[in-house]
Formats: sequence, C-alpha cells, structure tokens
Amino acid sequence: MTTVALLAFSGAQSIDVAGPMDVFAEANRFLLPESHFKFEVVGIEHGPLRCSNGVTILADRHFSEAHDPYDLLLVAGGPELVHREFDEDVYDWLRHAAAKAQHFGSICSGAFILARAGLLDGKTATIHWNHAPALASVCPTAHIKTDRLYVQDGRLYTSAGVTAAIDLSLYMLAQEQGNEVALDFAKRHVVSTRSAGGPSQFTGHLGPYSQEDSPVARVQRYVLANLKDDLSANVLASVAKMSLRNFARVFIRDAKISPAEFVESARIGAARTMLENTTAPLKRIAYTSGFNDPDRMRRAFQRRLGISPLQYRQNLRATAP
Repeated sequence: MTTVALLAFSGAQSIDVAGPMDVFAEANRFLLPESHFKFEVVGIEHGPLRCSNGVTILADRHFSEAHDPYDLLLVAGGPELVHREFDEDVYDWLRHAAAKAQHFGSICSGAFILARAGLLDGKTATIHWNHAPALASVCPTAHIKTDRLYVQDGRLYTSAGVTAAIDLSLYMLAQEQGNEVALDFAKRHVVSTRSAGGPSQFTGHLGPYSQEDSPVARVQRYVLANLKDDLSANVLASVAKMSLRNFARVFIRDAKISPAEFVESARIGAARTMLENTTAPLKRIAYTSGFNDPDRMRRAFQRRLGISPLQYRQNLRATAP
C-alpha cells in the first residue's frame, strides 16, 4: 500500500487538495487491494480548514501528530502563500517529514512553503509563471522553470497552476503503477496523460506576453506570425528596433524567457496543435512550424517535453475517448 499525505491549511485551494486525492482514489478502482493508495490530509492548523473558495475540509490529523513516514508528501497551494509565512515548527516538521518520505512536492504556490523550509535550495522546480519572480526572491538558489506543467528533480515534484496538480498526479501514478493505470483513469475522466514528460504551461503557441504595446510584445507577435522565417536574435532585435545586447536583456526581463526559448516554444506549440488536430506527416509539420526538418523538431520535443513528436501523437490517440 502506498501512503499519500497532503499538507493543507486555512486558505488552501480546495482543488489542490481534492485533485491529487481524486486521482489516487480513482486509481484504487483499477488496482488490487495490496496496491491501493492510502491517503490523508494533514492540517497546519487544528480544526476545520476553510479553503479559499469557502469549502471547509477536516484534516485527518494535525501535523504535530503526524510522525509516520509517507511514500508521497504533497503541499497544497493557496492564493496568499506569496506573502504568508507559518510558524517555524511547521517548517521543522516539513523538513523532517520530507526527509523520511520517498517523494515529496508541492501543488503550484505550495512551492513557497517548501522554499521557506529550505527544501528547494539548489533544486529545479516549477510554479505558475506569474509567481516565478516571487519564488526566486524567496529561494534564489532554486532553478525555476516557467515553461513546465510539472518538474521532477530526484525525490522532489513541483507543479504549475491548480489544474496541473492533475497532470502531476497522473505522472506520479504512471511512475508508481505504470502507464496502463494512468491511461485507464484518463479515459474514464476524459483527460490527457502526460506520462512521458512535463509539457509547457502555455496553451498552443503562447508564452507569457509582455505589455501589448511594448517592443517585446511586437517581437512576440512577429514570431507567431512568421514561424517559418529566419527568427535569429539579429532579426528579432531589428523588429524591436534595439541593439542586439539591449534587446536580449529587455526580452528576458519582460518575457521571463530568452528570445530563443520563446521562438522554440512557439514552434513547439504550433507543432503540437498540428499533431493534435491533423494527420499531417511529421515532415510537413516540421516545415510548417518552422523547424524545417523532422530531426530538428524531434530534438526540440525531446529537450523541452521529454518525448518525440511521434510519441506525443501516439499518447493523444491512446487517451482519446
């Protein structure tokens, strides 16, 4: 039996608690009893916990009473965690509990709790891109990935956004019980599995946009409209009407990623859209999305998503209702 604990508090987002729990609870329907997940909610405060949407949950136990090692320990997120801090005994408990756990992690802004406990120091993690600068200021040594739905760094799992908790949970379910169980869940609930890698946070072609009338936004629109053209740094700096050095600095400051990363994300987004909605051959998709040849597209997919374009398409077909 695999034990799963979720650390919650007053002000947590209810989906951060219910989402992972529902994935593992539903997985038990497909598993033999000896392989079941056993889960509990651990409360930071005593008594009922009122979530940010008004739903009240009752923790199974207070953290001061939770001494058993868990196979998986997750920390819920909440809209106030950017600035909210807890008593030091919470962080002490979390450090000890994480050290004993087989795996531990956070749902979206729950990463702030991990960071304040020192559990993200030197680690690679993700969070919703809008919170990334604040998380970096709390934990400067962490390597924050703003273009991933979830990230695994050894025993540590982190996810971006509340619904990414489902993606992360399915990924962990596939690791623990195999792809077939994760696919059974996905088919039953009409969601997509991401078992072979952490996809982008951004839908379709899009990355985090700058102010609409800024030079950086003008460059972003140019990229999306001209994916098949030369999108080198020199060309984009010319579009922005800036020197190459100043353009790179300003783009990273405003867009939170480098120009090259934005171009590659845009091309991957275009390719993903075609893989999802057409039966076009990979060679045509590579040309249309600006990669020009399938090998270059494959390398980009492997580097950014952890899977090949062909695997991406096969996964979509496997999870189709």
